[in-house]
Amino acid sequence: MTFFSGFCFHGEEALFEPYLIQNDFTVAGFSYGAIKAFEYTLTCQTRIDTLQLFSPAFFQHKDAKFKKLQTLFFTKDSTLYTRHFRQNTVYPSAFDVTPYLHQGSLEELNELLNYVWDEAKLHMLVDKGVTIEVYTGECDAVVDSLTCKDFFVPFASVYYVKRVGHLLK
Repeated sequence: MTFFSGFCFHGEEALFEPYLIQNDFTVAGFSYGAIKAFEYTLTCQTRIDTLQLFSPAFFQHKDAKFKKLQTLFFTKDSTLYTRHFRQNTVYPSAFDVTPYLHQGSLEELNELLNYVWDEAKLHMLVDKGVTIEVYTGECDAVVDSLTCKDFFVPFASVYYVKRVGHLLK
């Protein structure tokens, strides 16, 4: 299994063990890592049966003002931004993510805020026989989980998990 980490995270795949398919033909990613997993799957020349997207970073419905403010706050004080971001990822639980934290970059933040999930590329993966699974939490304080869920339904098995946040906890 190939796993891609989320923004400001590293090695957090253990948090998703209840959902992960552990085999050589699965690619998975969390949040920003879901974007990386998707792009990897599009270009990979080896067999991939399943693409698992955990709380995919989904901001294409947000306006330019929202995105500009996010990058401005990060540029002004990346430590404070990261602290608030971490609080939003664990909400509504009190789970300690300290062992998995990693300082993200402005470049990564810009990439995830401005990434557009391409429906044609999603169709291409489905047509190639890749099973896409999307997991999103009802109480996600990072992305709008209902908008995300509605977008991915035509392409994936979408699991809308009740009473959990961005980390699906």
